[in-house]
Amino acid sequence: MTVLVINSGSSSIKYQLVDPESGEAIAVGLVEQIGEESSHIKHTYKGEKHEYDQPIADHGEGLRFVLDLFENIGPKLADAHIEAVGHRVVQGGNHFDGPALVTQEVRDLIEELAPLAPLHNPAHLRGIDVARELLDVPHVVVFDTAFFQSLPEEAARYALDREIADKYSIRRYGAHGTSHQFVAQAVADYVSRDDLKQIVLHLGNGASVSAVLNGKAVDTSMGLTPLEGLVMGTRTGDIDPAAIFHLSRVGGLSIDEIDNLFNKQSGLKGLAGVNDMRAVWSLAESGDAHAREALDIYVHRIVKYIGSYAAVMGGLDVIAFTAGIGENDDLLRAEVLERLAGFGLKLDAETNAVRGDEIRQISTDDSSVQVLVVPTNEELAIARQAMEVIGK
Repeated sequence: MTVLVINSGSSSIKYQLVDPESGEAIAVGLVEQIGEESSHIKHTYKGEKHEYDQPIADHGEGLRFVLDLFENIGPKLADAHIEAVGHRVVQGGNHFDGPALVTQEVRDLIEELAPLAPLHNPAHLRGIDVARELLDVPHVVVFDTAFFQSLPEEAARYALDREIADKYSIRRYGAHGTSHQFVAQAVADYVSRDDLKQIVLHLGNGASVSAVLNGKAVDTSMGLTPLEGLVMGTRTGDIDPAAIFHLSRVGGLSIDEIDNLFNKQSGLKGLAGVNDMRAVWSLAESGDAHAREALDIYVHRIVKYIGSYAAVMGGLDVIAFTAGIGENDDLLRAEVLERLAGFGLKLDAETNAVRGDEIRQISTDDSSVQVLVVPTNEELAIARQAMEVIGK
C-alpha cells in the first residue's frame, strides 16, 4: 500500500512513492527546468540513480515521463498498490484547516487563492490536473497553511484597516506548516508529552519558526506570504514596509522590481553574495566581513524570535531544529544556543557534532530547555494525511 506524493513547482515536479506505514521512500525523483531547452530528470530506486537530460515541454509531458520511469525502471505502479496521490499546496487560505479530497469545488478554491501565492498555487494546479488525468485513484491536497489555522486572532490579524484587510484576505497564513506539524508531533512522541511549549525552527533556503503550545500553533513567522520572518536564502524576512515606499519614490523602482529584490536578491544572497549557507560559512572562515555579518544577522533574527515566542507561550520546554540547515549545520546551532546561554540553555558539543537521520538531543541533561534536532519528512506527512482522508 503506497501513496505517490507530488510537489509541482512552476518549472519542476518533485515526487516520492511512499509507504505511509513504514515511512519508507520507495522511489524518489525530480523533473526540473520544465519548458526550457533541456530538462533534467532524476529517478532513484533501490539505491540506483538514473538521470536524463532532454526537453520536457510542460508538466503533462513531465508527469507522463515520470510514469514511464516507474514502468521501465521500477517499481511498477500496478504492483505498488497505490491508494492515493498526495499533492502539496502552499496556500489554503481560510478555507482549509486540514487535508482535502480533490473535487471540482476544492480545485476551484485553490485557483481562487492563487493571488495569495502566485508563484505556487497555479503550479500546484497544473500538477493536480495532469495527475488526475493520468492516475485514476483518489487525489488529496495537503496545505502548507493548514496547521496555522489554529492561530489566535491576536497572532493572525495585522493592525491594518479591518475592512480593507478582510476584503483582500490580508492576514497571517504562515507556510511550511506540514513540516512544523510533523516535527511538533515527532517531538511530543520523543519526549512522551503532549503538554509542551515548543519552538520549531525550520531552517532551509526558505526559513520559518513556529510557537507550538500543547500541539497547536499559536504563532509563526511567515505571514501573508513566505516573505516575512527570518532571514532566508534570498528573502529579506522582516523589513519595515516603508522601505517599499522609499524605494519606489526615491529609487524609482517598480513594484515588480521591489518584489524581485525582496524575494530573490536579498537575504543571505543580498548580504553575502551567495545564498547557500555552506558557501557563506566558507567565505566567513576565509575572512570575508560581509559573510560574517550575514551570519550574525541570520542568528540574531532567530534568537529574537525564540525570545518573543517563549514570552508568548509563557515559557519554553523544547527547541527543535529541522530542515536542511537546521538538521545539518552544527556551527549555526552552536551560535544560536551560545546567545541563549544566559537563560540556562546548555549545548552538548559532542552530540551537536553528530549527523544522523534520527531525532536526537543536543542539549545537556541540565539545560533549562531541551534542544533537539528533528529530521523533517513532509512527503511522509502528506502520504499519511492522504490516507487519513480516504479512510485507510
